[in-house]
Amino acid sequence: QVQLAEFGGGSVQAGGSLRLSCVASGDININYWMGWFRQAPGKEREGVAVIDNEGSTKYADSAKGRFTISKDSANNTLYLQMNSLKPEDTAMYYCAAEDIVGGLGMYGGSWSDADFNNWGQGTQVTVSL
Repeated sequence: QVQLAEFGGGSVQAGGSLRLSCVASGDININYWMGWFRQAPGKEREGVAVIDNEGSTKYADSAKGRFTISKDSANNTLYLQMNSLKPEDTAMYYCAAEDIVGGLGMYGGSWSDADFNNWGQGTQVTVSL
């Protein structure tokens, strides 16, 4: 069983930055894919960024150029550096992990929340004007 705990959410003004962290514990290893997802009130959950078992990354169009996903495998910690935040980034942010065979290339770069079965409780990010 995998446990995931997110940290680092908060309130920030537009243009500001936040760094989210996700500490993984339990039955997890460096071969796991890990990702960040978010859900705003009244909207469906959407993918933000993912990092596969080979260290390759992929971002949603809304995150490209502003967000950076990274992981510290030695400490089982996933990060999301978010810069130039916008009010539309306001959402609950979730960390997810899954043992997926192969890398992003095997799946044509495709990924979604349906690929993940292990989720954290979420951390709220609020961006105001």
